[in-house]
Order: sequence, then structure tokens, then C-alpha cells
Amino acid sequence: MEIIILPTPAEVGRVAAAKIASVVQKKPAAVIGLATGSSPQVVYADLQRRVEAGEISFAEARGFALDEYVGIPLEHPESYASVIARDVIGPLGFDPSRVRVPDGRAGDLEAAAREYDAAIRDAGGVDVQILGIGANGHIGFNEPTSSFASRTRVKTLAPSTREANARFFESLDQVPAHCMTQGLGTILDAHELVLVAHGAAKAAAVAAAIEGPLSSFVPGSALQLHESATVVLDEEAAAGLQLANYYRHTYDHKPEWQRF
Repeated sequence: MEIIILPTPAEVGRVAAAKIASVVQKKPAAVIGLATGSSPQVVYADLQRRVEAGEISFAEARGFALDEYVGIPLEHPESYASVIARDVIGPLGFDPSRVRVPDGRAGDLEAAAREYDAAIRDAGGVDVQILGIGANGHIGFNEPTSSFASRTRVKTLAPSTREANARFFESLDQVPAHCMTQGLGTILDAHELVLVAHGAAKAAAVAAAIEGPLSSFVPGSALQLHESATVVLDEEAAAGLQLANYYRHTYDHKPEWQRF
């Protein structure tokens, strides 16, 4: 796992975007795993800058979203189908027909979840998966005690997760109680992972995921099992790391041929 600590959220977005751009430049038809939430917004903003500058193009790329609320209308502004269309497909120039979001409105949710996993496999797997992390350590909507072998499935959202997401709705009562999410096993199948976090509210979860024991109680710790995971943090999110100085030293002395 590579840990990169930077001064500001904008720098987090720039460096994480550079990693993703390096994948797309080598493989224009890359499969990108798309996260929602506040943390990845700095990444999408920098990717949009690169698209507008003509540095990269997502026209041939494919996208698979991490998750979707169960039962939320497709046209609801906070359905992840709407969020992905608004924040990713349009700004980055994806072909909408090449981007999928889990079907939280399916009549048979279990079948829809299995089909989503199969569609990712049929696309050749995710080349680079963008991730954020929740204050309770969740990635995707894999709440604490999620199995590291889990596949795309329906999960019940933790009260703390619903409370954190209530800012996007008129009230807590409007936040759905269930979601369909890629499982930890699905996420770990991606060829590369890029997790971003900024702000003091994420510091405890980041420290537990990176330096704590491998535990289903901290789903983000599953990244310790991946052969190519990059974690990009601002100083506030990195505040709980015991080896922060070592991570800074390692990044400062990274050979040119390993940089992106």
C-alpha cells in the first residue's frame, strides 16, 4: 500500500487524478470504478480540468458505480444514478451508455446484484477503482462486519451512515435504509485501488484502515490485502497515522520511474 500525504484537499485531488489519468492514457478503454460522496469530488474536479485541457479523454472508457440506494426513484436528485450523471458522466465526457449503476429499483434485488458482478467481470474487471472512506471505516456501503469475500449485494445502512448522508436530503427520514453495494471481494478484484480522504473527521478511520489490524470491523482495512492500493490523504486525515513521517519520506524519495 502506498500512502501519500499532501497539504490540502486540492492536492489530494490532483495527485489521485494523476494516478487515474495515467491508467486512462495507457488504456483509453479502461474500466473505472466510480465512487460518490464528498471525498471523490476533488478527484473529479481535477479530472475535469485534465479533460478540458485535452490531456485525457473518457470517451472510450467504461464506468461502474460502487453503490445505489434501494427503492429511491431513478430521477431523484440524490439517487446515485443522478449523482453519477451530474458529477461524472457529463463533466468527464463519458458515454452514458458505457456507465452503469447498481439497480436499486429491481424487482429481484438479489438477481440484479449477481448480474452487476457478472457485468464487471464481462467488462474485463475494473482497471482502477476510486474509493472514499466513511467515518466508521466503510468503503462503498460495506458497513462494519462486512465479509472480505462479499460480492455485490443489499446492505442495511448503519445509523451513523444515514446521519452523515442526511445533509443531502431534506431530513434523516428521507435517507433510504438500504443500499446495493459492490462487496469488499468485488472491490478487491479491481486491478488498482485509489482511496482518497481529507478532513479531521476521517482521521480515526484512516488510521484504523491503514495501520490497524485486518478486521471486518474496519472494512477499509481490506485494502491491506490488495497488491496495488494507493491512499491519498491531506494532513488532517493523516493526523492519526503513527508512521506519517515514514510515508512522507517514502513519497519524497520515490524513483522517477515509479511516479505517475
